[in-house]
Amino acid sequence: MNPVLESVFGSRSAAQVLLFLQAYGSGYARGIAGTYDVPLTGVYNQLKRLEASDVLVSRPVGNTRLFEFNMRNPTVRNLRTFLEAELELLPEEDVKAYYRQRQRPRRTGKRL
Repeated sequence: MNPVLESVFGSRSAAQVLLFLQAYGSGYARGIAGTYDVPLTGVYNQLKRLEASDVLVSRPVGNTRLFEFNMRNPTVRNLRTFLEAELELLPEEDVKAYYRQRQRPRRTGKRL
């Protein structure tokens, strides 16, 4: 993780949450925490803080709360442009480890 991003967003978990949401479009606390192998409470606190600041919106999906960027906020559009540029600057091993994970199940019977 880029230390500059950590200082810009105030914490490592805030930077991780925002990069994850930029890469995948949406996410839930347990999935984000599992991706980075960090405590769930820190991720959830960042998600709630960003939602309270109108950066994110959430909706329930079954028993899970799904978070995504609030595209009605004009500042979020600029933030996403910045995050996309930062994702392109990440080392390839970080991109493979954190930002190219399979998000849906493999079709039944499909070969590996």
